[in-house]
Amino acid sequence: MNLQTSQRRRLGRGALAAAVAMLLSGCPDVSQKPYATPGIPAKSAWSSQKGLPMAPAEMIAPDWWKQFRDPYLDGLVERAVAENFDLKILAARIRVAAAEIGEARAGALPTLDAGAGASFEKSTGQKFTRQFNLGTQVNWDIDVWGRVAKGVEAQSAEFNATEADWRAGYLTLVSDVSTTYFQIMQFDEQIRQQQQTLDKNRNILATFEAMEGQGLLPKTRVLQQRAEINQLSRDLIELGRLRALAGNALATLLGTPAGEFTVPPGSLQGRVQLPAVPEGLPSQLLKRRPDVVAAEYRVLVAYDLVGQAKLAQLPSISLTGRGGTSSFALGSLLKSFTFGLLPSINFPIFDPSVKARLKTSEARTGVAEGEYRRVVMAAFEEVENALVNLDAHRRQRVELQQQAERLGVVAAQVEAQLKEGMVSQLEVFEAERTLLAAQLALLANHQQILSDTVTLYKALGGGWPAAEVRNAGTPGSPSNAQWSRP
Repeated sequence: MNLQTSQRRRLGRGALAAAVAMLLSGCPDVSQKPYATPGIPAKSAWSSQKGLPMAPAEMIAPDWWKQFRDPYLDGLVERAVAENFDLKILAARIRVAAAEIGEARAGALPTLDAGAGASFEKSTGQKFTRQFNLGTQVNWDIDVWGRVAKGVEAQSAEFNATEADWRAGYLTLVSDVSTTYFQIMQFDEQIRQQQQTLDKNRNILATFEAMEGQGLLPKTRVLQQRAEINQLSRDLIELGRLRALAGNALATLLGTPAGEFTVPPGSLQGRVQLPAVPEGLPSQLLKRRPDVVAAEYRVLVAYDLVGQAKLAQLPSISLTGRGGTSSFALGSLLKSFTFGLLPSINFPIFDPSVKARLKTSEARTGVAEGEYRRVVMAAFEEVENALVNLDAHRRQRVELQQQAERLGVVAAQVEAQLKEGMVSQLEVFEAERTLLAAQLALLANHQQILSDTVTLYKALGGGWPAAEVRNAGTPGSPSNAQWSRP
């Protein structure tokens, strides 16, 4: 060994020692506090629960829409769950998230590359030469600190968030199908009652025209009645338009081209029953709503990515193994082999991207926590609004029923008085028209209570079980997850 070689080795050892010293002196902080759910304002009770038969121990049934006792609605929901394209997209995203777990886990596995080649050369004045070679290389980045494992945890949390997205989409779909169907049934009843009102007003017009011909009524009153008929006719056309639009919306929810599906005419009050108020505001509301669960799982994703970014500041260790053979003759290619092993350690001391990635991950954690709090506050508002609306509409229904009953008595009495000649036909028409208006208001109230009930079922998590957000092992298969029912 000559002096120059010895000096180079001493310099190399000195450089390595200096690098180790720099690493130890600037050892990064990779510690992380245990994951905890982001803090939110406390919600101790529901303000509109008073007077409603609420029992916190009760839970909403998973197939809550069957409480409306309409087999046709049950069939619509079943068809929508099977054919809706938005739900299919969410299911596909679950499969993507499951595949990405395997992709993240592959980062801790060794890779193997193999190749073969040949070279042919001919120079002036030299013989033609040829050489054949065969080689392979194994690379393994050893996950000493658990950086890859942390990425797997983050992707597993994203898988769970995506599954919760599917559940939220499922709940939204069932709610939209139900409320749209209720609107169609309401339009059908409104159209029938509007037609009755129009017929009554045409009879009134005929009476007015006869009275005007006898000089008992001014011409202006006849013109006013004709204008009233114009308004009623316009409203009837508008109801038909709205019914068609609602039908198109329902067809899209069912995965059918708009215009290719029509709900048969029906009666809202005759086909859809008012269910009892859901007996139970679960104390674990935030653990049951799929959108809240998804938002918290994405906070966990951000938490795990911060941990991974911190671990990226530590040295990485890799092993590279090489093997191959080379020969000038193809027949003797496999007679001799060369092998080599190259371990290495890399110190990310001067890599600015590592620090930048950590700052980015920490900033995204703040976004995820803010999004979680926003979803939680929206959940509180949705439940409160549903309770307020349901309570008010139920009390309004009592008043509307009494109004309709009393106007019905009045109409019957006026009809009896007409037979005795005590009142005119005009008074009978006016009494019947007032009764029809009250019946329309009662019909609208019926639809409002149905929609409020759907909204409350949805706001309370729609029967999905409570979920505890935490890092878990390998998730279940997407096919089981996406179609599982509570």
